[in-house]
Amino acid sequence: MSIIHRASMSHMDPTKMKEKGSIYRPLPPAVVTFESLPPELHLLISQQLTYPDALSLKHTNRYLYHLVDTGLQLKVDWLIERRSLHLECPNNHRCDLGSDLKFCRGSVRLLMQRRREHVECESRPGLGCLVYGTERCAHQRQLRVRIKRWLRSRLTIELWWVLMTLIPVLFGFLWVTDLTRWQARTETYSYQ
Repeated sequence: MSIIHRASMSHMDPTKMKEKGSIYRPLPPAVVTFESLPPELHLLISQQLTYPDALSLKHTNRYLYHLVDTGLQLKVDWLIERRSLHLECPNNHRCDLGSDLKFCRGSVRLLMQRRREHVECESRPGLGCLVYGTERCAHQRQLRVRIKRWLRSRLTIELWWVLMTLIPVLFGFLWVTDLTRWQARTETYSYQ
């Protein structure tokens, strides 16, 4: 090895280097993932989540399924928070708090989907992003995307065919009106 190469490598810790032939290369740094955190931190993190976030974390893997608590208190707190923000809440007579499966049937499932898609964010002035807790929702859909989604969900295939046939009829109507105007102009010029 040259002196320059040795000097540039002298500051590295030899325990973090592996030998490959005569060239020393640094070992890759240890990657810290969520799973590598201690269980105490997993528990503390899960206790800070709202019901929809805790439910999503719970269904990530088997370990978290048994660790994350989505019990009665968390569900009630989520419903009270929604009520205090004047957001839509599930029906009073069909809300079963017994298990996650029973609780997420019907309107709760729709509410959680709307939350994931940031539909309720900024539904009222000053509400902000309900998912991230910021003053402004950066993930809210633009008007064009909202219209496309509405058209996709509200219009059936038959209605699409009607709309598709109306477009050429509309263009034909515009062409005929433009043609009659042009003919009227040419006739007035020919008489003069």
